[in-house]
Amino acid sequence: MTPIAFHFNVAAPVPYLCRLLRKANHAGQRAWVLLPPPWAAELDAALWTFAPHEFIAHARHGCSPEALWRRAPVVLAEQVPPQTAAHWPLLINLLAPLPEGWQGFARLIEIVPQDEALKQAARQRWRSYAGQGRRIERHDASQASATPAVDPA
Repeated sequence: MTPIAFHFNVAAPVPYLCRLLRKANHAGQRAWVLLPPPWAAELDAALWTFAPHEFIAHARHGCSPEALWRRAPVVLAEQVPPQTAAHWPLLINLLAPLPEGWQGFARLIEIVPQDEALKQAARQRWRSYAGQGRRIERHDASQASATPAVDPA
């Protein structure tokens, strides 16, 4: 059963994602990240520059050639193509709808920014997961000591 974690009160999603993806990368976990195009463009640029001596290899589904995104440790996308989940341990979601194919991933992390509309959409997803009997972990990003949690699988 896919473990689900909600990271809520995320004030700045792109820097938070950079730290989360760095942790996943250091743990050897490939990540598929669902997010709106403006945030994908911002994250794409940030992954090149967020740390002086560090770069996280990534690709954008729909913008990068298929051969590239199939090998990349991180893929930024608006959707999960069929049959993709089996090859990716981690799905990170910042989109409003329940992600298609999420059950095939080893782990799902929902990022909840402080925007009220995005919080409401996340509450709907929470209810949907809970209604399916899923156990949900909570991570409050507003805590001073909070760092993105990624469990090695």
